[in-house]
Amino acid sequence: MATYVYETIPRQAGAAPRRFEVVQSMKDAPLQRHPDTGEPVRRVISGGYGLMNKQPTAAFPPKKAAASCAPGCACHSGPRVPAA
Repeated sequence: MATYVYETIPRQAGAAPRRFEVVQSMKDAPLQRHPDTGEPVRRVISGGYGLMNKQPTAAFPPKKAAASCAPGCACHSGPRVPAA
């Protein structure tokens, strides 16, 4: 189930729309009316996470593995705290 943001469609010019959230299946049609008041509403389109693909492509080649940690690197230098 997904959470969708809707807003009322004001009948008077200059009136501010009111936003609310509804949990719906992705298969459900968008609401046309507010479930409590019956006011006309529209679904608000907002930013998303984008397409996530595990397979490398020409546009997104695989990342090279970082070099492993070694003595003398930043995480091994500095003061050491004795173990308790």
